[in-house]
Amino acid sequence: METLKIIYNELLMSVNTKFVRYLYNQLPWDDPLLLILGARGVGKTTMMLQHIVLQKEQATSLYVTADNPYFSTHTLFDTAKEFCQMGGRHLYIDEIHKYPGWARELKMIYDVYHTELKVTVSGSSMIDIIHGIEVDLSRRALPFKLEGLSFREYLNMSHNANLSPVSLEDILQGHVVWPREIGRPLPLFDEYLRRGYYPFYNSNHYLQRFDSVVSQTLEVDIPHQANLTVSTARKLKKLMSVIAQSTPFKPNYANLGRTLEMNRATVSDIMVYIERSGLLRLLREDDDIMDQFSKVEKVYLSNTNLCYALCDNIPDKGMLRETFFFSQMAVTHKVAASPVSDFIVDGYTFEVGGRNKKRKQIVDVDNAFVVKDDTEYVYQNTIPLWMFGLNY
Repeated sequence: METLKIIYNELLMSVNTKFVRYLYNQLPWDDPLLLILGARGVGKTTMMLQHIVLQKEQATSLYVTADNPYFSTHTLFDTAKEFCQMGGRHLYIDEIHKYPGWARELKMIYDVYHTELKVTVSGSSMIDIIHGIEVDLSRRALPFKLEGLSFREYLNMSHNANLSPVSLEDILQGHVVWPREIGRPLPLFDEYLRRGYYPFYNSNHYLQRFDSVVSQTLEVDIPHQANLTVSTARKLKKLMSVIAQSTPFKPNYANLGRTLEMNRATVSDIMVYIERSGLLRLLREDDDIMDQFSKVEKVYLSNTNLCYALCDNIPDKGMLRETFFFSQMAVTHKVAASPVSDFIVDGYTFEVGGRNKKRKQIVDVDNAFVVKDDTEYVYQNTIPLWMFGLNY
């Protein structure tokens, strides 16, 4: 336990609380069992450590990582028991998916100590808290998902802006106030598209960290969760490369299967696993049945930073536009494929394009808008693309 406390105190000394993520104030931190899911690199660890510091709970809290060698000879349950007996009140467990039998032990901790100990857990976005685990945590744990930085968050974090989230309705009506002191929006928007999605955007080793996020997800997380063979796991990067070169990718699982030497069903399953890992977004039909059973119309990389990293050349502008719109709006809204245009969001139809994009595809569609990436202002039913990055 003393070893864990030493590491915990060292980590707290380096925590910066100047900026907190959009999800921070939405979380029920006082719940007995809170689960924060998210892709690698989006800031789950930082958010938990910030909460300890901001609430001044250093003395009654403990942060641990589930892959610490300490847990090769100690269980999570015994650690929680000892911490609680010593007066601990809030236990934070990071990387829970790396601990064998994590679900069963969390259930035990909850059942015995939920009146005395609050437990906040972070884990891979691939964890399915409702299905596929050996015990029922769905009635005990509250799961929340953390996404990467929005354009708004990037501006607040990197340029000391003070922008609040803007609702979709306000965006469509042009009710957006831009802080001119930080510069004009389009150059800053280009910065974000290239390297603004991950909170480590200003790291001196950005490229290495970015490559590690992608490689670890494809080579470790997905194969482990999907029980893939070594030969199948090696094909994940090839699949991502195929998708990255498309604008966007329209799935044909039979053709993909032949390219990757897999059967069609395996390719379909792997697509879902990569989506859950946070590297892809699957655009489905707009219908009332559950998402996983809806037809997938298009496949996008999850964010524009991935487009720049995985494309052999400069990414196609059309792919960047649509990827950005989808990634920003999918966090707080249901985004579906439109039969006549690009996207449907909450009953609104959106056609995304550049300077010369016209309204001809949506001229007879109610509540339809053109979204352009090379303009600063709202004009009639034409909305600047960057404004949708202020949504969360």
